Amino acid sequence: MKRLLWLGVGLAVGALVVRKLTRKANEFTPSGIATSLSQSAGGLVESMRSFVDDVRDGMTEREQQIQQAFAEGELYEDDDEQDAREGNR
Repeated sequence: MKRLLWLGVGLAVGALVVRKLTRKANEFTPSGIATSLSQSAGGLVESMRSFVDDVRDGMTEREQQIQQAFAEGELYEDDDEQDAREGNR
């Protein structure tokens, strides 16, 4: 009875190892490499879209700040411009 149990455990472990090795070997085939590259490219594209959206949001916020300053009649100066004018740079 013990031998039958260990035989079953050995078969199960062997099957799992074969499945893992097959999947790993499939990653190195041309189709596996192509799939990996397309997933990487998709992630890069999504990252770029996110970056562009963040930049647009920042630009919109900055434009609103500048328009508000002009509407209030203030001379809006960027901190860098003010430092340059005062000779702090």
